[in-house]
Amino acid sequence: MVSGRKREFDEQVALQAAMEVFWQKGYSGTSLSDLTSRMGINKPSLYSAFGNKESLFIKATQLYINSKMKPHLEILNNPSLSLFDRLKQYLMSIINQQCCVNSPKGCYLVQCQSEIVGGDLPAQASAVLATAESIPKQVFTELFQHDREAISLNLANQAEQIALTLYTMLKGTAAMARSGVAADELEVVVDTCLSGLGLTRPQ
Repeated sequence: MVSGRKREFDEQVALQAAMEVFWQKGYSGTSLSDLTSRMGINKPSLYSAFGNKESLFIKATQLYINSKMKPHLEILNNPSLSLFDRLKQYLMSIINQQCCVNSPKGCYLVQCQSEIVGGDLPAQASAVLATAESIPKQVFTELFQHDREAISLNLANQAEQIALTLYTMLKGTAAMARSGVAADELEVVVDTCLSGLGLTRPQ
């Protein structure tokens, strides 16, 4: 019996490339030719390794969540930092990524979520994005509900509103980053937002 032909490409490298294409162009704006060209594979190899375009998009989105979203969360869990410093460092870490010259500008989720309203995304892809959309708001909400400093500042009862405020700000900085605004210029947005919530760096 003749064994199947071994794949001659690194699936993780190819998936990373696909993620960057979707990040840059969105789901609808990305063609199979865009994907195969950037991934360095042909269409049969793409289908064999990743399934159809929707399946590839779901895998790429999960890669974005695991490699580009979740690592930032470690900053929020640093017990040696004040609430202001945790939030400032967390938000700037994300903004620095949004502005990074070594990856597409802005935010993958923001780029792709706009297609949900237009009905341009398949159902499973839309569901994955909706789940990803809920992560930042949930993280912020739980932080302000349970953090001792947030409770002492009487912010816990506004946790959901604050979470929405911070996530809305990050969506705005993503759009600004995509238009070429630098991270150091956007830092004032973070400081203004945190100050508006009554958060300042401890003296």
